[in-house]
Amino acid sequence: MSSSFADSLRSRSDEEIARLFQARPDLLSPVPSDLSALAARASSMPSILRARDTLNKFQFDLLTAACSLQDPFTQLDLLRITDKSAKSTLALLIERALIYADGEKFRIPTNVRTLIGEHPAGLGPHSTKKINLALLEEAPKGAIELLNKMVWGPPRGQVADVKKANPTITWLLENNFLIAQDSQTLLLPREVGMHLRGGKVFKELIFEAPSVVGVTRKKKAVDLAAIANISTFIRWAEELAHNWSDEPPSALKSGGLGVRDLKRTSEHLGVDETCAAFVAEILYLGGLIVIDTDDQILPTNAFDLWLTKSAEDRWHALVTLWLETSRVAGLIGKGDNKSVAALGPELDRSGISALKKSVLALLIATPEIDPELGSLQERLKFDMPTRANNDYVSWILREAEWLGITGQGAISSFGIALMNDADLGVEAALPKPVDHILIQADNSAIAPGPLTLEIANEMGTIADIESRGGATVYRFTEGSIRRALDHGKTGDGIKDFLKRTSKTPVPQPLEYLINDVAKRHGRLRVGHASSYIRCEDEGLIQQITHDKNLEDLRLRKLAPQVLISDVEINELIAGLREAGYLPAVENATGILISAPEVRRAKSRPRPPRVLSENSTPSETLISSAVRALRAGEKASAHKPREVPRTTANETLDLLNQYIQEQTSLTIGYADSNGGVSNRLIDPLSISLGTLIARDHATGEIAQFRIPRITGVSQAESAK
Repeated sequence: MSSSFADSLRSRSDEEIARLFQARPDLLSPVPSDLSALAARASSMPSILRARDTLNKFQFDLLTAACSLQDPFTQLDLLRITDKSAKSTLALLIERALIYADGEKFRIPTNVRTLIGEHPAGLGPHSTKKINLALLEEAPKGAIELLNKMVWGPPRGQVADVKKANPTITWLLENNFLIAQDSQTLLLPREVGMHLRGGKVFKELIFEAPSVVGVTRKKKAVDLAAIANISTFIRWAEELAHNWSDEPPSALKSGGLGVRDLKRTSEHLGVDETCAAFVAEILYLGGLIVIDTDDQILPTNAFDLWLTKSAEDRWHALVTLWLETSRVAGLIGKGDNKSVAALGPELDRSGISALKKSVLALLIATPEIDPELGSLQERLKFDMPTRANNDYVSWILREAEWLGITGQGAISSFGIALMNDADLGVEAALPKPVDHILIQADNSAIAPGPLTLEIANEMGTIADIESRGGATVYRFTEGSIRRALDHGKTGDGIKDFLKRTSKTPVPQPLEYLINDVAKRHGRLRVGHASSYIRCEDEGLIQQITHDKNLEDLRLRKLAPQVLISDVEINELIAGLREAGYLPAVENATGILISAPEVRRAKSRPRPPRVLSENSTPSETLISSAVRALRAGEKASAHKPREVPRTTANETLDLLNQYIQEQTSLTIGYADSNGGVSNRLIDPLSISLGTLIARDHATGEIAQFRIPRITGVSQAESAK
């Protein structure tokens, strides 16, 4: 009589069950009630999928080969169609309960076969008829060539009509070398396929992982590049949040950041759109930016707290989020019609965190090597064949470089320290911030290093960043000065700041630019009608009325100095600015409104969810689970299906009796919701209406309120 999958688990020792939990931690959530429940969970498709994802290519190929055999099969059967070195891997597959023992032979859970498919390794179905393979030597001309086309899969072919097939196919059908699935489909029997493959399932079995090769980098150069990347990324994060505080983008109705706003942000940061989207995603993960209740995307108060921390703590907070998140920033701009948006709901992918850690582990194993992308991808395809998506690997390498985990493609000292949970050393390696700029004659300014936070915030408002590197180049433009005026600054205030901060004189052309923009700023006043434009300069009103670039704003003249529009005020302001005008907003009493210097979301930080991945459980958790499993198995095997109910007096009498006899018993125990469960215990004493007993499920001393005990029965094993 063959044993079941549950029977095979019952034959395992506590150490073997513990190793199963360690290899497949999803089986612990929650702890199964007994071994039958464990068998049901371990053979379920979701759990098998997770177990499959932990196999390397050789292990997965061996499991596929085992699925080509009929149950039950022997170890020799499997080694014969693979390789003698597969013995230890078979033991691993048995340990992980993907194959189980049936006496001296082995079987495969049904769902594992379903997962591998009905044609493992491209082999056809088993034949129900006896096949004389020796007859192939007498096969008519063309028969072997026809069979060879199906040998390595797919194991099927098509004909117009089986009954009218040519003599060669007819001969193959008559001698069972082909199977007619229907009137047009022919299948190659598995026995014939294996014979023509030379008795082996695969043309070639890869036993060892390929080596990672690449360009050698010097450690010092790697760390210098990495610390520059770290400094740059922190600055990107600050600049993006400050920019969105000044000019917050609006979220799409479907959620996420629009293409136009992403492009504007990338231009402001001086990076491409993929990098800008990645920076936004990291801030979103940390709750430093949020989609507010009015659909504006704004920094949160958590961003201000983040700014108060050291550069090392700021970097560590962001990079650990990247390691753990299930969101894939590389997908932004992909999908149908390039519709996947940054901060949107479509970026989650399971297993991405494990892939990141595997990539970094390989980089740590090959220090000072900038790996060739193809080489790294091939290695990962061996280590984790079901997860190593080539695009994902290339995106992970790109993002690791942006973050400074790597420098010049090789793992940095900071990346190694991060993965080993050691002292990062980032703070000591970062250049010290500077408190001055150098204004040039062409309306630009150079920051000879990372600026202090106060000066960097001010410069981000009054100037646009033109280029980055060891030094940052800022450009003063009409638009940047207008932005500063919109946020409550004055022309004189901007000039005073520049004179205080610059170690070079403020050139006259820049002063003229500031004075000119300040003079023109606010000549147009925009208010709520839906919206209106007010201007004392009637000539300017006339110019706007006839400006063809403003036709979409649907402007109508209400008075010589007033125009009204049907569009919302924000759309009106944006349209005027795009056409080269410099409007300012006024309130209902005609007083000029300056936007606050700091805009923060009213909503609390709401970081996006993260698809959880099962981490390796602790030894304490595993040992507790094994103990609970054994107790549950014992209870299910020996306790009656329902503990007979007893009165309060009977309950006390029985408990006192069993305490004296030191006998295990089963009690019915009601929880706070009225549900009753059976508990297998060893009673120790009664005190103040409470039973003190050792609970077999936990192995610990527990208290049971006697009024909640619905019944008492001696455990079968104690009888």
